[in-house]
Amino acid sequence: MKLKEKAAFVETTLEALYPETPIPLDHKDPYTLLVAVLLSAQCTDERVNKVTPALFELADNPGDMAQVPVSEIEKIIKPCGLSPRKSSAISSLSNIIMEKHNGLVPDDFAALEALPGVGHKTASVVMSQAFGVPAFPVDTHIHRLAWRWGLSTGKNVEKTEADLKKAFRKEIWNKLHLQIIFFGRQYCPARGHDPEVCPICSVIGRKELFKK
Repeated sequence: MKLKEKAAFVETTLEALYPETPIPLDHKDPYTLLVAVLLSAQCTDERVNKVTPALFELADNPGDMAQVPVSEIEKIIKPCGLSPRKSSAISSLSNIIMEKHNGLVPDDFAALEALPGVGHKTASVVMSQAFGVPAFPVDTHIHRLAWRWGLSTGKNVEKTEADLKKAFRKEIWNKLHLQIIFFGRQYCPARGHDPEVCPICSVIGRKELFKK
């Protein structure tokens, strides 16, 4: 099956399975989304959603968060892991947003990626989900599935992102990246995956998946 045919099959299948794509991380605005995405690094969305209510009760905007001692932030977010680094980043980026961006989360990639603790993937999530700018954030689920489906060589996330952007229409990127994540969690996990029963791998999966 050619690349365009694979992409069309993936798009059709995912749209049928996930016509609605609620954002997995609980938030109310660009700032709370930014913080939640930062916390989600090497942590499950479920755990982040359990931690953020207490954090946002303490401070849910950059002005208030900038006044909170880093130690207080670290204490609350400890269950998310990497708490020393994440708490420092949350405090620092809050100060920078107040000082350089008039208290508002910037809506461009360069400014977002210049913030402490914010890499390209985090910036892509914020740009796509908070500001509606077409982006294709690649997490471990998407990186794994893009390789399994023969849509990318899968050697690194940068290559995967570029390949997926070529394979799919820009207007569906923001929804599609969430659909792929949902599918990966439900049907195509990293471990215990059976390609013969997977709704997509069973049709377009790489031959290597089926070796016994």
